[in-house]
Amino acid sequence: MKNPEFTFAELYRLLLNLIRNGVVIEVDSENWLCRVQTGELQTTWLNWLTMRAGRSKTWWRPSVGEQVVLLSIGGDLTTAFVLPAIYSKDNPPPSMSEDAQVTSFPDGGWIEYEPESGRYLVKAGANIVFEAPESIQLKTSEFVVDADRTRINSEVVINGDVTQSGGSMSSNGVVVHTHKHSGVERGSSNSGGPV
Repeated sequence: MKNPEFTFAELYRLLLNLIRNGVVIEVDSENWLCRVQTGELQTTWLNWLTMRAGRSKTWWRPSVGEQVVLLSIGGDLTTAFVLPAIYSKDNPPPSMSEDAQVTSFPDGGWIEYEPESGRYLVKAGANIVFEAPESIQLKTSEFVVDADRTRINSEVVINGDVTQSGGSMSSNGVVVHTHKHSGVERGSSNSGGPV
């Protein structure tokens, strides 16, 4: 018969291990595993929890130094799952807004929706690419582009007035507002089209 004190101590240890917090110390992206320091213990390689892992999938690996929660089946840490994440002094929240949803990235990338202002802000470290095989629709009262250069590599159809100012508009090498026709005398007749 087992010593009752040992049985109680073992049961107590298992209860303590059901839910623990810790810090990620290693990540194996290829095998979707990480190791966690929790108190004096370092876990074996464990799976981390994700939002979806079926027909629809999400991927967001935990970072080394990220504070997490360990959920252990039966209190056995070898069966634990890693639940990201808990803010810490080393990794504080990116916002103090009461209602905003904010995601910050290590390269300065930022995704934020702030209900108070109704603004959706997306910042990229380098590029943003949208791919849609059929169409992209933008519905807004005003569409403003502040860029050093805008390039459109496609047929363009514009339904509505076009106003151009502050620079030259060139059509097949002909600058429209400075183009002159030769062989035309002044008078009331109309000239031909651009040449």
